Amino acid sequence: MTSYGTIPASSQPYDIQHISQAKERIKAGLGTRRPWRQMLDVHSIRLPLGFPDAVSRSRANIAYFRMNYAIVVLLILFLSLLWHPISLIVFIVMMAAWLFLYFLRDEPLTIFHRTIDDRVVLIVLSILTIVFLFLTNATWNIIGALLIGVAVVIIHSVFRNADDLAMDEEAAGLMTGVGIHFEASSSSS
Repeated sequence: MTSYGTIPASSQPYDIQHISQAKERIKAGLGTRRPWRQMLDVHSIRLPLGFPDAVSRSRANIAYFRMNYAIVVLLILFLSLLWHPISLIVFIVMMAAWLFLYFLRDEPLTIFHRTIDDRVVLIVLSILTIVFLFLTNATWNIIGALLIGVAVVIIHSVFRNADDLAMDEEAAGLMTGVGIHFEASSSSS
C-alpha cells in the first residue's frame, strides 16, 4: 500500500537542507554577540578616572563586546564602499568568509588537528580583508573607514563603564589572562 501526497523527512532537496542549516547557524552565530542594548546603555557611559582606568575599561569592553565591535567596523567599511562596485564585490566575498569562519562557527576552528583561537581568526580575516580591498584601488575610502571604525570602538570602549558587565566563564578567563581585574561596584545607584 502506498501513501500518496506524503513526503518523507529525508527527501528534502540538498539545497533546502543547507539553507535551513545556514539559517540556524546565522541565528546561533549572531546570538553569541552581546545584546546591543547592553552595549549602548546610556547609564554605563562615564568618564574614566585616569589613563589606567581608560586602558582597563578598553581592554575589558573590547574582550566582552568583540563580536559587536567587529560588526560595527565591518558595517562602517561596507558603507564606505558603496560607491566602489569592484571593492564592494570583494568585500561581499570576504564577508562570506567572515560569516563562515568567524560569525557562524559552532565549534572552534581546527586546521590539521590544531585548534585556532578566535582572536587569530579575527586578525587573519581582518588582514586578508584589508589586503584584498587595497588591491581594488579604494585605498583612501578603506583607510578612512578603518580609522573611523577604530575611533568609534576606542571611544566606546574607553567611556563605557566595564564594572557592570556580566561576564561568562570564557570571557572571565580571557580577562584574567590579560591582567584585568574587576571589582564589585559599591555604588547603589
